[in-house]
Amino acid sequence: MDLQLTGKRALVTGSSSGLGEAIAGRLAAEGVEVVVHGRDVARTEKVAAAIRDQGGRSAVAIGDLTTDEGAAAVATAALAGGPIDILVNNAGAYEHLSWTDATPEDWRDTYEGNVISGVRMIRHLVPRMRDRRWGRVVTIGGGLATQPMQSHPQYNATLAARHNLTVSLARELKDTGVTSNVVAPGAILVESVKELLTGIAPARGWGETWEEIERGAVRDLIPNDTGRFGKPEEIAAAVAYICSPLADYVSGANLRVDGGLIRNVT
Repeated sequence: MDLQLTGKRALVTGSSSGLGEAIAGRLAAEGVEVVVHGRDVARTEKVAAAIRDQGGRSAVAIGDLTTDEGAAAVATAALAGGPIDILVNNAGAYEHLSWTDATPEDWRDTYEGNVISGVRMIRHLVPRMRDRRWGRVVTIGGGLATQPMQSHPQYNATLAARHNLTVSLARELKDTGVTSNVVAPGAILVESVKELLTGIAPARGWGETWEEIERGAVRDLIPNDTGRFGKPEEIAAAVAYICSPLADYVSGANLRVDGGLIRNVT
């Protein structure tokens, strides 16, 4: 299917590895010029070079989005090659902390990195989309926004904020040609997740092969209708659709790509 994205330009925050890297690669394959963002120059340049090696177009923006100065530098770098049509707010992080361990400073830092960083990029880039009467803002959320668990509460709360601000932004952008949506992954098998599961497998009795470990982890940690973890490219495909002109009538939506992990109808 032609997603009609050729000639668009996108900034994907936090795209020097993991899920963001997969999103950047998929958009580039659809004909989008992708600005790869990260804080590590070598890793970010490597992702951008891989896109070019595949025949795509890419640029690089380096900066720390948790500061006003860093976000401004990223926006300037992204806009140097032309207007940004698509903003994918993917950057974010979490720590495995309990209610006892998570200090007020942890809550503040997580909110700064996962929520305010995205707001900074919205403020830099969305007014220009509004002026051009077309644009896409896609925020990467997650099921923990609506079905939180007892661990890492500071992260759960920031996901809820990301979902909420996305819908608020969609209302603000009424009749502008710019849409704002959430793509909410379930448990996605990026390298760090696989390393974590492999590390805790012996204590959990999940077995030794990856097939045994994945089966045990899904059963005990993330029971879902597909019986497996998601793949980064599956999230990237959903993002590509939401970014496309084919999704002009989709705004303020939460597109769950989680294998049925979240068990509600909203």
